[in-house]
Amino acid sequence: MGIRSLAAELLPSALLQPARDRSAQAVPRPEANDFAALTDKLGYLSKAELKQVREAYKFADEAHLGQFRASGLPYITHPIAVAGLVADWKLDVQAVMAALMHDTIEDRGVTKPQLIERFGAPTAELVDGLTKLDKLHFSTREESQAESFRKMLLAMARDVRVILVKLADRLHNMRTLSAMAPDKRERIARETLDIYAPIAHRLGLNQIYRELQELSFAQLYPWRHGALAKALTKARGTRRDVVERVQKEVERAFGAAKLRVQIYGREKTVFSIFRKMREKHLPFANVTDLFGFRIVVPTLQDCYLALGVLHQLYKPVPGRFKDYIAIPKANGYQSLHTTLVSPLGTAVEFQIRTEPMHAVAESGIAAHWMYKVKGNSKSDDAQRLGATVLKSLIDIQDDTRDAAEFLEHVKIDLYPDAVYVFTPKSRILALPRGATPVDFAYAIHSDVGDHCVAAAVNGEAVALRTELKSGDVVEITTAPGARPNPAWLNFVRTGRARAKIRHHLKTMEQEESRALGERLLAQSLRSEGLLMPSADPSDEAAAALWQQLIRWSGNRQRGDLMVDIGVGRKIASIVAKRLAHLMAERGGERPDAVTLSMRHFGAASEGPAHHGHVVIDGSEGASIQLAACCHPIPGDEIVGYLGRGEGLTVHTAECSVGKRLYERDSERWLPVEWAEQPVRAFDAEVSVLVQNGKGVLARVAAAVSATETDITHIDMGGERASETTDLKLTLAVRDRQHLADALRTLRRAPSVMRVARIKG
Repeated sequence: MGIRSLAAELLPSALLQPARDRSAQAVPRPEANDFAALTDKLGYLSKAELKQVREAYKFADEAHLGQFRASGLPYITHPIAVAGLVADWKLDVQAVMAALMHDTIEDRGVTKPQLIERFGAPTAELVDGLTKLDKLHFSTREESQAESFRKMLLAMARDVRVILVKLADRLHNMRTLSAMAPDKRERIARETLDIYAPIAHRLGLNQIYRELQELSFAQLYPWRHGALAKALTKARGTRRDVVERVQKEVERAFGAAKLRVQIYGREKTVFSIFRKMREKHLPFANVTDLFGFRIVVPTLQDCYLALGVLHQLYKPVPGRFKDYIAIPKANGYQSLHTTLVSPLGTAVEFQIRTEPMHAVAESGIAAHWMYKVKGNSKSDDAQRLGATVLKSLIDIQDDTRDAAEFLEHVKIDLYPDAVYVFTPKSRILALPRGATPVDFAYAIHSDVGDHCVAAAVNGEAVALRTELKSGDVVEITTAPGARPNPAWLNFVRTGRARAKIRHHLKTMEQEESRALGERLLAQSLRSEGLLMPSADPSDEAAAALWQQLIRWSGNRQRGDLMVDIGVGRKIASIVAKRLAHLMAERGGERPDAVTLSMRHFGAASEGPAHHGHVVIDGSEGASIQLAACCHPIPGDEIVGYLGRGEGLTVHTAECSVGKRLYERDSERWLPVEWAEQPVRAFDAEVSVLVQNGKGVLARVAAAVSATETDITHIDMGGERASETTDLKLTLAVRDRQHLADALRTLRRAPSVMRVARIKG
């Protein structure tokens, strides 16, 4: 019959074994930490390569001499165990040597040049990529963690073996975590669950992914883990008969079809059961698919034949079939998934795949070393796949400078569940569940995302915040003048999109703040009777003057100083006085009466300013904002408040919030005025008391529309309707005169009892 069944061996031992016994088996035996045990695994290396490994072991042993782990074992047992895990994947000699020496730079003061001289540059680069940045000073542990991870990510982009060795290191640390202090155990387990387990999943290293999740869960929630493990052990006993019956019937069906298969028993991990219970709000008794089978067949065609055999044997559950062979997962995973109803009514999942697919499913990128693809370099294949899988993470680090923000984006982007959508040219993209057309646009290219204005899904126009579903065909419409909208940050799901949007907004904000800082400093210098020194680097005298001022301010360069002035971190008048003092010291330059009078009005090249005032025309960006408390509009008397790190905020002169700020910090107030021809409409809030009745809202809208005014927002309050309702309208108006016209027209409208502008 040709059936090779492993389920009979697997089910009584691994599948039906108590969880506590299996976790005990996961911990490496003491002899596994011995170098002799490691060499037994390295039979795939040549004699010359084995000699290099021995030299690396001796070097690491000497470096760690006298150092012990928290468990009391000699420290060298850890690098040997990590090298053993690397050897299980059949990684090359450089990766094995790097695993043995991965802590020598960080813990023992060995330098990278020493490693290059003794073991070569490739091995030294791997070790350096695995070394944290603990020797540098960081203000917080989170910043140190983020920067160390960023460094590893850059090294990983150059060589995917860096992350493979790092995951082996993290797995052994998690297996031996019980010797650590409780707070350190919790921190390491949380970091593993948030970052390293998802990376293992991204790279297709499913065995490591599941074990890292399970070990982290046991450390973070020991009571929940223990209770679920106990319940799983009990369920395993009660469902033994079902599993054995299904196994025998499946074997007979494949035998009758003359199809050679290998059958592997599979059981959900405790963590995956916990996650399913939490996400679907299920009690343990309602989690039916605790057990399943993997069917491994010789060829691709046999996968679909096996699927037919199973569907003839048991009824499939509608909507529970997935073809990951035709559309592979982003990490290269391929299998057919189908859920069938067993003879006793329980759901049983089957995964059908070929032997190479099975290798990739369990070992992911590492399978490229274990199973060399004919005609291709195994390391090149793995590097190419690693670069594809981790491209978005590398893009995120390019666009993010803040360490905490970088780590936040990475955690978002490592979210494992995915939907698979198509471009109009049938290219498949994998995106996180809940992703929107904006995420799709950034996944195609950052330029497409930055200039996105509209989207169509399956040929129909949709809002940019629409959630995409697997199988959707998405088309993006772009416009050259379009820019990212800050509101997109409220609904995008990928770290790449979030990082790109924030990067663009910060760049725009910095440019605007720099321009405002230039204007404010030039204005303050004119008040001192001086002109702004040249910013031309070829002007040596001016360059030396700016250098002195930059050293005094604590900034790195002139542009940073202007940004600080523009966002209010530094006061322009104080900087101007210091600059005037330096100019007097260096060249005896004194205030000039002509400058005080003639230059007081400013030149066109120094930006629009009248009589020393900052001019507001509505084209300002993030560096100049209109206060939400009083909604100033052209025609209002206004003042400007330069908040610390917030840029310039414009208030009406009678705003109570503005008055309180003035009393607290009067030196931060600047003269501002409206431009003669503003370039856009401005929001004004209006209160309209109406008598309730049929069509009253339509009459109010018609009255507003008659004055060529737009209603941008309506608030009808949360109270139940009575005889009257107080409507809060936000109107887009050109100036005070336009608003007055709208209010006059509203007062004459039927059912309107009272109209007034809300001034804060």
